[in-house]
Amino acid sequence: QAQFVESGGGLVQLGGSLRLSCSVPNIFSEYPVAWYRQGPGQERDVVARISGSGIRTYDDSVKGRFSISRDNMKLMVYLDMTSLKPEDTAVYYCNVDHSARGQYWGQGTQVTVSS
Repeated sequence: QAQFVESGGGLVQLGGSLRLSCSVPNIFSEYPVAWYRQGPGQERDVVARISGSGIRTYDDSVKGRFSISRDNMKLMVYLDMTSLKPEDTAVYYCNVDHSARGQYWGQGTQVTVSS
């Protein structure tokens, strides 16, 4: 595949949980991958990163609530989200954490958290 493909979004209540999945193009199986999100009227921001070897970093807004993981053999990256807040409402995307990411954006997956 030529693009990252996100899935797993949906509507949840405040405090709920959700797992997002990301199918990774095979050429990026060992590259750093990041989850991004874009809320209504907002910029697209990085929320979590994972290196090819599994080192993980998070934006402060999701630290302690979200967990990024990957299975390089399956070409998958995941974002496990817990304690969801309305502020987490956004379209979530995954992509390679590299300057060449521009052509690989997928459609994203919508996460909506109700209060």
